[in-house]
Amino acid sequence: MIATLLIALPAVPAPGSKKSEDKPDGPETPEQRKSTTNNLRCIGLAFHNYHDVNSVLPSNLKTKDGKIGLSWRVAILPYIEEDELYKQFKLNEPWDSDHNSKLIDKMPKWYAPIRGKAEKGQTFYQMFAGKQTMLDPDGGPVRLADITDGLSNTLMVAEAGRAVPWTQPDDIPYDGEKPPRLGGMFGGDFHAVMGDGAVYRYKKEIAEVTLRRLIERADGNPVNVDGVRVEAGKE
Repeated sequence: MIATLLIALPAVPAPGSKKSEDKPDGPETPEQRKSTTNNLRCIGLAFHNYHDVNSVLPSNLKTKDGKIGLSWRVAILPYIEEDELYKQFKLNEPWDSDHNSKLIDKMPKWYAPIRGKAEKGQTFYQMFAGKQTMLDPDGGPVRLADITDGLSNTLMVAEAGRAVPWTQPDDIPYDGEKPPRLGGMFGGDFHAVMGDGAVYRYKKEIAEVTLRRLIERADGNPVNVDGVRVEAGKE
């Protein structure tokens, strides 16, 4: 059964259509931290509701010729109270088709950047894409049961270091070797929603080994987040 979303957000500026890697200007505020926490909680709830209905976590949508065409952010639209927008997409076409490209400007508020440099239609909220992540391009859709390291120990969606068009199937590349770029809205620190729906803020000083263990869903290694993780709302 799909839960009703009751999270209220303050108005936020519209995001963009091209990739941006600029660092945010000016001091952050408690209101900005609250807004990004609300966004991530909404996305996390949508993931669980999607899994309740489909028995797998959301993943990128494929076109009629079997290629990756639209982002998981489109796939969860019915679970963030955006059914009408979802119905406007041609799901068998890529994100930049003549039809679908016209919908980029209709990005839901839950994906909007809280701060940082981004153009209209862009978002910083992205999954990790790679082997052993929740968005495994080669392994197919992931079930909650596949996250054997524990939902509370595994990152689901995080604030990336760069913004991308929200409908584009473009996320945070992860190869298990070099650390991914994160924290484009908060100067290197980043907020993320875990597999269990909890939202935390992670410091940019987080060790690479700790970050890898948080990203990989079934590596079997313990993870120690002491000193680098703060529960959202208690920073």
